[in-house]
Amino acid sequence: MINRKMKIFFMLLPTLLIIGGIFFIGILKGFFISLGYFPEVGLEKFTLYYYKEVIKDKAFIDSLKFSLYTSFWSASIGVLVGVLLAYLLLEKKNKESIDYWLYKIPVIIPHTIGALIIYNIFSQTGILSRILNYLNLIDDYNDFFQLVYDTHGIGIILTYIWKEIPFVVLVVYTVLKGINTKLSEAALNLGASKRQVFFHILLPLAGPSIMGTFIIIFAFSFGSFEVPFLLGPTNPRALPVKAYIEYTNPDLRHRPYSMVINMVLSAISFIFIIMYVKVFKKISKYE
Repeated sequence: MINRKMKIFFMLLPTLLIIGGIFFIGILKGFFISLGYFPEVGLEKFTLYYYKEVIKDKAFIDSLKFSLYTSFWSASIGVLVGVLLAYLLLEKKNKESIDYWLYKIPVIIPHTIGALIIYNIFSQTGILSRILNYLNLIDDYNDFFQLVYDTHGIGIILTYIWKEIPFVVLVVYTVLKGINTKLSEAALNLGASKRQVFFHILLPLAGPSIMGTFIIIFAFSFGSFEVPFLLGPTNPRALPVKAYIEYTNPDLRHRPYSMVINMVLSAISFIFIIMYVKVFKKISKYE
């Protein structure tokens, strides 16, 4: 008699084989090419030469720092604002008001559209600079701060924040709503303020979920291609953009450099997965 877990496993097995097969074959092929084994173009010797060349390349280090920098700040600000909004929604009495649903709109909008919205608002010829010019606060569009294509990645960070805040609110609000209200009521009856209830009861209980959300959106931003490709500077480039440019080099013997960058991205993503699994185990203790 097959137990329930085995039955579910066998039902999922065909899908797992297809998805897992495509994924692992792709990773394995990329790994071999990164080691210099690409017989289709005459490279048939395994070597660490391409790893050494890429790692000592200053442009690669700058791209890695730039991707970590934009991912960290967008995820940090997104989580901070998202948690605050989730708490305000929890305290809100009218759950059917327009703003209760309005914040979810960015979730359904693709990142490419989000990037175009940010460009149209914050570029030097965008809506904001035109308004400031109309109000005579700036003499020329060029006097407006460069928030897009800038080396600080402001446009990229703004796009991710706009997209990530609703996701954080959805997750954290669900967690906060599931926390037993008797704890907060007991604290309030004993004289605690709402601020103390938030920081000493709600935030610690929702902490593992908040950390898990941070890891998810950090990992997504780190590996994302389209937003830094559309709004990022030419130097330094985000790591996924640099990998794409190396990949499109017409000389196929250049392909191992691109695969080395992809292996670095995969390794860092794997670290994020391990971190998320550990956080998820911690979350399970509270259920």
